[in-house]
Amino acid sequence: MTLNIETFTNADLSQGWRPGNNAGGASLFKALGHPLAAPKGHAIVERLKGLGPVAIYDPTGIIGNFHSYYDLSKVEIDGYYVQRVEDLGQPFLGHEAKPVSTCADGKASAVLVLLFDAEKVLGPISHCFPKDATIITLDDMRIPDEMLTNQRNYLDPMNFATNFAFLRDHKGANGSDGLHTTVASANYWATHGAKDPKLWLCLFDEEGNELAAWEEGLPAAGCPYAINSETVRKKFNLEDFQGSLFIHAIRIAGHDVVKYAMDVYGDNGKSLTCSHDANAWPADFYAGMPAGEEDEELTLIVQNSHPMPIPPKSVGFNIVGAQDIAWHEEEIPPFGTKTLNVSEMLPQAKFPDQIETVAGRYFVRPRYEVVRTKTGQRRMAHGNVERTDLEPNPEIPGLEATMGKGYIMPLPVLPTDLFNSTLLPTPMARSEQEMPLRIELMDADGSTVASKYLGRIQRRDHMAINIDAWLKEESAKLPSGHGHAEFLYDFREGGEANGWLHALGRYEQKSSGHRAETIFGAHIYNTAIIYKDEPQSYIGKPPGLTTRLFLRLGDDPKDTLCHLVYPASTPWHEKSDTRLILHNAEGEPVAEKRIQINCGGSRFWRYHELFDAEERSRVSVKGNDLGYIIVRDTTCRLFGFHGLINGDTSFCLDHMFGF
Repeated sequence: MTLNIETFTNADLSQGWRPGNNAGGASLFKALGHPLAAPKGHAIVERLKGLGPVAIYDPTGIIGNFHSYYDLSKVEIDGYYVQRVEDLGQPFLGHEAKPVSTCADGKASAVLVLLFDAEKVLGPISHCFPKDATIITLDDMRIPDEMLTNQRNYLDPMNFATNFAFLRDHKGANGSDGLHTTVASANYWATHGAKDPKLWLCLFDEEGNELAAWEEGLPAAGCPYAINSETVRKKFNLEDFQGSLFIHAIRIAGHDVVKYAMDVYGDNGKSLTCSHDANAWPADFYAGMPAGEEDEELTLIVQNSHPMPIPPKSVGFNIVGAQDIAWHEEEIPPFGTKTLNVSEMLPQAKFPDQIETVAGRYFVRPRYEVVRTKTGQRRMAHGNVERTDLEPNPEIPGLEATMGKGYIMPLPVLPTDLFNSTLLPTPMARSEQEMPLRIELMDADGSTVASKYLGRIQRRDHMAINIDAWLKEESAKLPSGHGHAEFLYDFREGGEANGWLHALGRYEQKSSGHRAETIFGAHIYNTAIIYKDEPQSYIGKPPGLTTRLFLRLGDDPKDTLCHLVYPASTPWHEKSDTRLILHNAEGEPVAEKRIQINCGGSRFWRYHELFDAEERSRVSVKGNDLGYIIVRDTTCRLFGFHGLINGDTSFCLDHMFGF
């Protein structure tokens, strides 16, 4: 059963923006489900139980959101009242909605007003409620005002810049196989004018019990910060743990999305993963999780994102294109974390099968973990939101006339002497029954090395393109040794498309067999013409034609790697003018490299190779080694991938983010 809350409505962003292009993100469920608000919400219900008949006044239609978290069936309800004529007759627990003007005719001794900032509204209509009735509003469950950016509008999205991260710290059995986590980002809110931003953090264990809650100060504007599981463990004297880290950025400005990079690493080098923020709006379905191979165990980490349990048989898995769902049979507690063994639940699924997760809006975008049973190597990655609101768009086939390549889904082809690259087109909408595609293989210099029409790929057909095998088949090579591939819509045999084209890249280090996976969706790149919200900008209206990417740096002995792609839907500047600006721990630029990438090409580089030892030494300030690089280009939009490499032992890779 899907949770009856509104989390995200995909808006036409041409009609209005919020920084991060999240115009459809709801803040009400965040306000109702905040860990500090939840005890107060339960207290409201307990209080109502002792007040006799209760009238419920719901002027904005949020009864489903509140009732999903706080069970009003325990309360004696006298009537359900609404403000809008359009809502009259709507049922709730056996009561049909009546106009609020009739509320005084009832027998209620208390009125629950489902409003925040209720004083603004209640004064002029107080005579509509029964005389001497106790009035309870949602203001009774507000979080402290000092945590708010805008105290005058409680549901302002800037008040609820929240997200969940996964945090694990295990010592291991023998002192050399421990597992740890780092969540890192930068204080981008201060660059937008925030005066005293901080992070309010709450760590939950797997059972949803609070292990610790604290405020974390943020560094100067633009400077990086990191939350390390080993540091948290020592600070609060914790035993082994894994669970959800709830992050609330308070007193912020300019950006209501909590973005971060998440590294999961092991003491013995067999675990190394970089991932990123979880997408703070729980979805109905997720896709983009490939099945494991014969020697791999696949698990999904479910982080309940709400203050109420996930009921049994609410989370399930099926192979994309199949109907049979394997359900998790047990309850998951509020704010609890449960690791589900997908390999056991779907034993018939084998790579390159892709798996759909039935999520019911109970949890944010989940991570999956793959362990290679013979070697002990482990990696993590995430699925993506599988849209429920999309239908095929008949306009897309005609875009070629003005938008050239149109939607491009680029993925890196890492240096072929060091890595295998395997690419999987991925259905990412429930209505998506086919994907008419071709794939083009581009050298780093922008030249096309090979092109293949993949056909009208059916939803049930799961395809993996191994780049080494393709090059051998074509008797071709990448002159630069690396490059990228582009999945493109191709309607030569007809077909339907929705513009939500996704693909997954799986990469294997040839020296170790360690793997990494990353997934993303297509955009229209580097054209002055606008179609809907493309070329997308993350800070304003389209077209987004510049680049500002954040690259966090790994700690020694690991090196940081970066793969920048310059995709173009129509011809653009012949070369990029890309600045790689190294910043120290206090956010000061200390070194800069300028590179050029051919239009349609890419560039793979490593931090230790591009910046010499003396330049790298400038990063550390008073023992703080948290440096970072800003990738800046005002001439074009680049798409970036970042990672770490631990010699010949392991590596990780994921796409980058900007703010």
